[in-house]
Parts: sequence; structure tokens; C-alpha cells
Amino acid sequence: MSATAELPARPAARSGPSFARVVRAEWTKLLGLRSTHVVAAVTVAVTGLLTHLSASASSGDPGFVATRNLGDALPLAFLGPLVLGVLVGTGEFSTGTFRSTFAAVPRRVPVLLAQAVVTAAVVLVVGVLSVGAAVLGILPAAASRGTTPDLGNAGVPQLLLGTVGFLVGAGLLGLAAGALLRRAVPALVAAVVVLLVAPVVLAFAAEAGTDPLAEYDPEHPPPATVLVNTVETFTPVGAGSALTNPGGGGLDGAPDLGAGGSALVLAGWVVVPLTAAAIRLRRRDLG
Repeated sequence: MSATAELPARPAARSGPSFARVVRAEWTKLLGLRSTHVVAAVTVAVTGLLTHLSASASSGDPGFVATRNLGDALPLAFLGPLVLGVLVGTGEFSTGTFRSTFAAVPRRVPVLLAQAVVTAAVVLVVGVLSVGAAVLGILPAAASRGTTPDLGNAGVPQLLLGTVGFLVGAGLLGLAAGALLRRAVPALVAAVVVLLVAPVVLAFAAEAGTDPLAEYDPEHPPPATVLVNTVETFTPVGAGSALTNPGGGGLDGAPDLGAGGSALVLAGWVVVPLTAAAIRLRRRDLG
């Protein structure tokens, strides 16, 4: 025998658990929080209630069509997924558990990606339930007019699927803002400014840039209106509106991106801050 025994090959050093295990850990943490269940329940309930109130208020109109009210709760329904995403993105830093988490996963970025996966999955379920609540919300108003909502009508499937997609996008946008800013209040304020304040400011800007006495021509809108509508088209709310618009078409004078282009715009609003958060996570100290 050789004087020197041949040692077995040593396995390559690992830099942390597998991505599947990280996803399972984040899934357990997210579903273990009471706030997750509260936000989900409130989002579904508020969506159904607001849709019901809107449909009931318009049920007296001669041309009432119940399915037209399915998206009326969307301007407020996205706040739930947004808050949920912010809580997920800031949870590790607000509680100080990031030290143990990143000690177990030294590469750090897999934790952020796992949070994105579980946030998207949870919000997807919340979105589907919210759409179901909206459908239930229009049934009493439709029954009062002796009609049955036609969910297969042209444009309605796009509205329903677009609503779910926009809610998922809002949740991921909240996650990206939370992971980037690492504090719940600044992240929530920044997200609300982008999603709620900016559209209102743009609407006022469009009105301020037009002559109230001039006759409005949709085919040739004023330059200020074209500029504001173009900017709004590339905002998250503008993209979400296009995703859920059964009639199609863009704002006056603005490019019509269609459902596919609007989905890409919304995805960009998620990917860019999420990438910035990943770079900060890799290159800068935690805290």
C-alpha cells in the first residue's frame, strides 16, 4: 500500500441553503404573521363592499350594465397588496432579524428573490379572491334589474385578469420600495406618492394647461394634455388602468401601449427598484 493514503474529495463550500429552502422559510414567516391575514381579509372585503356600493348606486341608470362596475374598487383595492409588500420588504430590518437571516444566507440576494416569490404568490391569491368578491358585489344590483352579469362578454375577462395583475404588481412594488428604503414609513410614503399623489397632480396639470373656454377635440388635444397623458401612460396607475380597460385604447394623444406594453411598463416599475435594492443589499452594510 502507498504510504500516503488518498483523501476523499471534499465537497465544494456552499454559500447558504438552497433557494427552495429560502422560499419555504420566507413562506412560513409571511403566513405566520397576523398582519398578512388581516391585510388579505380587509382587501377582499373592501373590494367586494365598494363594488357593491358602486353597482347599487348606478343600478338606476337606464343603460346600467353590472359588469362595468367590476373595476370601480381598484383605485383603493391595491393599497392592501401595497402595504403587504412594504411590510415584507421592511420586516427583516424593522425587527433586526436580518442579522440571523443573512448569516444563514450570506449571499443575501436569494432572500430578496424569495420574498418576491412568496409576495407574488400571496397577492395572487388575494387578487383572485378580490375579483371574486367584486363579482359577488355586482350580483344584487344586477338582480334588481332582472339581469345576469355576462362575465364572458368582450373585455370582461381582460378586466378581471388585469385587476389581478395590477394587484400583484402593486404588492411587488411595495416590496421593492420596502427592500430599497428599509423603513416602513418612508417606503409607504414613496409608494403612495407614486401611485396616488402623482396621478392627481398630473390630472390637475392637464387641466391647468388647457383653455377652459376652448372646445375640446379628442382627435387634436392641446399639447399640455398630450404631454401629461403621455407621462401618465408610463406610470404604474396608467399601466394598471390600461391593463383593466375593456374598451382598449390609450389616453388622448398618448401612445396606446396595449395590454402587453402596459404589463411591461408595470413590470419595469417593479424590476428597477427591486434591482436597486439587490445591489444595495450586496454592496452596502446592513442597517
